[in-house]
Amino acid sequence: MGRYYSGDIEGKFWFAVQSSNAADRFGVIGNEPNYIEYYFEKEDLPKVKKELAKIKKTIGSKNLKAFKDFFKKTNGYNDEIMRENGVLEIWNEHNRDYADYILGEKIKNYLKNNDSCEFTAEL
Repeated sequence: MGRYYSGDIEGKFWFAVQSSNAADRFGVIGNEPNYIEYYFEKEDLPKVKKELAKIKKTIGSKNLKAFKDFFKKTNGYNDEIMRENGVLEIWNEHNRDYADYILGEKIKNYLKNNDSCEFTAEL
């Protein structure tokens, strides 16, 4: 198994000698990939569920319900709207966890009915 380069020129980088960005030294900086690839299998479902349970515990069932109710009735948000609906304070504390929870739910639900879940995430 090796690391190759292909395109207008093709070849194989020297194992344990040459880095993948070796061409940078010739005056052009290479572009890093701008995405991450994910591949979950059905066997990963217990790990997904375990992490979802941890997130739910961190956010709290009451706060999680408040977020779900809020986003069910609105398709956008800002501080003013969230303040008016009484969720701004908990949003400021748990917004990242809630976003991750929604992603985890999508992965879980897909794996329930399929053998794998594969997607790319832009950086």
